[in-house]
Amino acid sequence: MLAVAGGKGGAGKTTTTLGLAAALGRQRRTVVAVDADREMPDLHAMAGVARTPGLDAVAEGWPVELVAGAPDPPLTGVEVLPAGTGPPSAGSAARVGERSGGATPLARARGVADAVLLDCPAGAGSDAVAPLRVADAAVVVTTTEPDCLRDAAKTAAMARELDAPVVGAVVSRADEVPVRIEQLLGCPVLGVVPEAGTDSRAEGVGRGVELLDNDGVRAAHDGLVSGLQPKYL
Repeated sequence: MLAVAGGKGGAGKTTTTLGLAAALGRQRRTVVAVDADREMPDLHAMAGVARTPGLDAVAEGWPVELVAGAPDPPLTGVEVLPAGTGPPSAGSAARVGERSGGATPLARARGVADAVLLDCPAGAGSDAVAPLRVADAAVVVTTTEPDCLRDAAKTAAMARELDAPVVGAVVSRADEVPVRIEQLLGCPVLGVVPEAGTDSRAEGVGRGVELLDNDGVRAAHDGLVSGLQPKYL
């Protein structure tokens, strides 16, 4: 289970999550991409799936396999688990805990596919902490903007405190790696993703899938996956 994290909204986390999923699908692997951002969910819109059902349904006891949906346009081997409409109630959380040995809805996604990717919220609040607590490792996504880099460094530090080792960084909307970024983030740079594949604000349902249909973008995400294999994906 790999968390895709970053300290600032718009850094490219959601597109990176979808891009990694697509790259794994091209390897004939099964993937579930989970939108862990309950406050500002975006993965469902980029992937072209309905916002509900989502994690809230998983919290009510529904199996992840029944809740997750295929992107539109489809991506081979990929399914998306939306965030749903909000955090589960205390009652539903208790019920799912009883049914699953105390596992949270995010934790229940573990093992449902060859790879599980968690699209994390930005910032350092409790919602951002939750996916990092259950992930085996994390990658940090950042642009080259100074503010974004500083926030990414804070996110990397938070992930380590939560025992989610930061195994690499992704630089979005860039053509080259900024100087000293590895020292700042404390991890290697896995690669850069060009502008065409990182516009999470693209209009239209499923537009994120279309943005990935670019030779340079596909090659970038294939390279990211290669850098994470075989240990982390």
